[in-house]
Amino acid sequence: MKVQSTVIKYGDHVDTDVIIPARYLNTTDHAELASHCMEDIDKDFKAKSETSKIIVAGRNFGCGSSREHAPIAIKASGISVVIADSFARIFYRNSIDIGLPIIECPAAAAAIADGDEVSVDMDSGVICDVTTGKTFTAAPLPPFVQEIVSCGGIANYVKKKING
Repeated sequence: MKVQSTVIKYGDHVDTDVIIPARYLNTTDHAELASHCMEDIDKDFKAKSETSKIIVAGRNFGCGSSREHAPIAIKASGISVVIADSFARIFYRNSIDIGLPIIECPAAAAAIADGDEVSVDMDSGVICDVTTGKTFTAAPLPPFVQEIVSCGGIANYVKKKING
């Protein structure tokens, strides 16, 4: 999978409470979750995510509670991939489970700026900041994890395996 878009950039320790505030956890509607994604940290996120499809963040992205709503809200907002220095363990797993592509690359997370045009090749792990010309290499997700993500998450992956 390849993605090229402008970047929305965040810092370290963006927790699930700011990704999707607890006051919106009474819904499972993906569009409703998306409409409130990041609103407590970035009032302009909804407008930005209409054209920017990549989030780049610092350390420990997705820390906090284990709510699956957080990666769902990001994915439903139209974000195609999240690049971070590191991810909170439960957020990482929840992202895979719901089919949100993520990639850890500390060098890219540090160097890429808000608004930069970036291309990401999830198969190879190559991240290119088109704006600056810098290229970074991250460990790509293992092939079976990439298949889960390409199926749209673990539930669809299991259905595909069962149905042949």
